[in-house]
Amino acid sequence: MKPVRTLAEALGAEVLVLDGGLSNQLEAQGCDLSDTLWSARLLADGPEQVEAAHATYVRAGARVLITSSYQATFEGFARRGVGREEAERLLARSVELARAAAAGVGEEVWVAGSVGPYGAMLADGSEYRGRYGLSVRGLEAFHRPRIEALAAAEPDVLALETVPDVTEAEALLRAVEGCGVPVWLSYTIEGGRTRAGQDLTEAFAVAAGNDRVVAVGVNCCDPAEAGPAVELAVAATGKPAVVYPNSGERWDARARGWRGDIAFDPGRATDWASSGARLVGGCCRVGPTTISALRSFLATGGIEG
Repeated sequence: MKPVRTLAEALGAEVLVLDGGLSNQLEAQGCDLSDTLWSARLLADGPEQVEAAHATYVRAGARVLITSSYQATFEGFARRGVGREEAERLLARSVELARAAAAGVGEEVWVAGSVGPYGAMLADGSEYRGRYGLSVRGLEAFHRPRIEALAAAEPDVLALETVPDVTEAEALLRAVEGCGVPVWLSYTIEGGRTRAGQDLTEAFAVAAGNDRVVAVGVNCCDPAEAGPAVELAVAATGKPAVVYPNSGERWDARARGWRGDIAFDPGRATDWASSGARLVGGCCRVGPTTISALRSFLATGGIEG
């Protein structure tokens, strides 16, 4: 069942806790994600695992679930011999599984349809670089069919996430025109700039004045960069911020593994919320236990609704 309020209405009243990394929870459940489709493979081969992972985050206190469609594209499915009609069905299933996981919960839970960047389809780590050599028009043409398929499944919002550069952000915002679903725009950043090296204030500003965008911010970045980015996002757009950094570890695309130390401190969530974040959670390698702690910190601070 869909929530009574729209996500925008809820954001005007309270801070909502996002889930954490779906992939790490699926791995904790024993799933093999070595395929280039990553978690999207399980939409066909193990949908019950996806629903179980979502349900784990609901029990941990998440009130917004991000679907397993981050790496689900028509092109990626085609490489596995999955035709367009079946791919559309699998994209819709990603929304259905998240909605099912939230059924029967005693509070509203919203579903965000994940729209990952072009680089996620390439499965070579280029979502952390951007600058694919494609124009805004070319990227818009790539993203629009998947956005239309996800929108038809009626998520509460589309998460335009892990966006590495302004060119792709502009393309995504064009691609969602007319889709009938609100969106949030979230960049992945490094060193206070987009992964492609662009000024972050200018990057956020592409969403200013766009009524379809309900929140702007960052994800899959070092937690230490989240706070300053939230402040910039709010200042540049006047919109609520969304923030869900990763654990602090770094993805090694060549070795297909994470390197470095865990630096995610759920106690920082209160500072992010005080700076204007209204959607707060974790990304890669941030699990249910951390999300539960994050919600507790927000509740203790009288911030989380």
